[in-house]
Amino acid sequence: MSAGAGSDRSEKMLIAAHGVSKAIDGRLVLDNESIRCEPGTMTALVGPSGSGKTTLLHCLGLLLPVDEGRIVIGTDDVTAYRSAARRRFWRDHAAFVLQDYGIMDEESVAFNVAMRAGLIPRLATGAQERLRRTLDRTGLSGRQDETASHLSGGEKQRLALARAIYKQARIVFVDEPTASLDAANRQKVIDLLAELAADGRTVLVSTHDSEMISACDSRHEIGSNRQAA
Repeated sequence: MSAGAGSDRSEKMLIAAHGVSKAIDGRLVLDNESIRCEPGTMTALVGPSGSGKTTLLHCLGLLLPVDEGRIVIGTDDVTAYRSAARRRFWRDHAAFVLQDYGIMDEESVAFNVAMRAGLIPRLATGAQERLRRTLDRTGLSGRQDETASHLSGGEKQRLALARAIYKQARIVFVDEPTASLDAANRQKVIDLLAELAADGRTVLVSTHDSEMISACDSRHEIGSNRQAA
C-alpha cells in the first residue's frame, strides 16, 4: 500500500483479519475471527448485541490492538503499527462513521465535512466544488453555513457520511448507521453506503438492521469461524 506511508487516494484497499482474538476487561470478546473484505464491496458484521461486532470493527480500523492474530490492509501486515503509523492510516485512508455521528454541534455543516477552521472563504476552488458536490450527494445542498446542531438525527448521520465522501477515504468503517432512523432516512443512508462501495471503496458495517444487511455484498457473523472449526 503502504498504509502507513501514504499512497494514491485512488488505490483500492483490501482489509482482512486472520485469526484475531481480543479480550476486554478479562472477557474474551473475539475468538479466532477471520474475515476478508474486498474493495468495491460492502460487508456486514452481524451478530446479537454484545457479540463483538463493534470490537471487530474497531480492531480492523486500528482503533483497538488485537491480542492474537493479524490485520492486513492492502498487502501490509499492520498488526503492530505504532501510533504514528496508525495516525497516518486514519488521516490518509480511513473514515469512521460511529454511533454518535462524531458531529461537532457548535460548528457549521461545512466545517464538519472538511474539518478545517476558517473554512469556506479560503477554500481553493477545487475544494469548494468538492464540498458542493458532497453536500448535493448527501441531500444537504445549500446548508453548508448552518450550525450542525440544527440538523435532525438522520441529517447528522448523512453529514457524517459526507465527511467520508469529501475525504475520499478508501476504507469506510461504519457502526450501526441506521439505528434510530426513520424509514426514509434509513434508505438514504443505505443508498449512500452502497454508492461508496460502488465507487471502489471498502465499506465495513457493524449492524443488526436486516435491510442494511440485505444491501451488503457479504456478511460475516461473529463467531462463525469457531463454529465452523
